[in-house]
Amino acid sequence: MLPPNNTSIRRLSQEEGISEATLHKWRAEARGKGQLLPDADGGAEGWTSRDKFAAVLETAAMNEADLAEYCRKRGVFPAQIKAWRLACVQANDWDRASTTKMS
Repeated sequence: MLPPNNTSIRRLSQEEGISEATLHKWRAEARGKGQLLPDADGGAEGWTSRDKFAAVLETAAMNEADLAEYCRKRGVFPAQIKAWRLACVQANDWDRASTTKMS
C-alpha cells in the first residue's frame, strides 16, 4: 500500500491472499498511529484532506532538499505539497471572500 509501489488493497489482497477487510483494518490502524496512506490507487489524488493537511504540517519547516526526499518516500511531488499548502492557507479565508463577493 505504501509508496513507491502504492498497490491497491484489491490487488494486494489478490497477490498476498489477505482479505480486503484485513487490509482495510491494518490501514486504519496505521492511520491511527499517524501514518499517511492514500485511499486509492491514484497516488496523491487518493490522499484524504486530513492526510494532505498532515503532510503540509510535516513539511512546513523543510528546505527544498528535505522536501524532495519527503516527497520521494511518499510518492508525491513538491508541487503537490505546495498546492495543498496554498489550499490550507485559503481555507480560512472563505468567510472573507464570500463577504467581499456579497458587497
